[in-house]
Amino acid sequence: MEPVTLRTERLVLSIPTLDDVDAITAACQDPEVPRWTTVPSPYTRKDGEDFVALVAGWWADGVETVWAIRRDGELAGMIGLHKITSHPQGGEAEIGYWGTAAHRGRGLMGEAGRAVVDYAFEELKLARLAWRAVVGNVPSARTARGLGFRYEGMLRQGLTSPRGRDDGWIAGLLASDDRIPVEWPVL
Repeated sequence: MEPVTLRTERLVLSIPTLDDVDAITAACQDPEVPRWTTVPSPYTRKDGEDFVALVAGWWADGVETVWAIRRDGELAGMIGLHKITSHPQGGEAEIGYWGTAAHRGRGLMGEAGRAVVDYAFEELKLARLAWRAVVGNVPSARTARGLGFRYEGMLRQGLTSPRGRDDGWIAGLLASDDRIPVEWPVL
């Protein structure tokens, strides 16, 4: 699959390139990024270079679509559809994202997320999206809820990372859902 660029009112979402490696590396020095994601810690420039190459391969193979989120040309985060599968009744994927410290709290992840959810359902014709996060990652949960995801439960030690195993929250969004945010028992 060829990489696709998505545009919103304030953002451009496009495949990360080698020009982004320094910004990615700097963003991953923020302890909040490895705390809640699977990025290596410490994060090196080589990790950034490897990530950019990996993303290009994922796009080519059609198994993952990862975008750099840019606002006014500056890296604001990453967002992607992971573990994309197809099925005659519609495929599924898992959405994942992280934002840079300088761009948090401005609604950018929700804006990027809406574009990615639209792409998943309209272009990829997926039937379901999953969201998972380490228990306690309230900002990520608020974003997912804002996108219309429905809380589905907690996976005991269901998430793995370089840290080991963590309990994880899980939520889902169906193509047929109205996307109106609903209450979550954990927020």
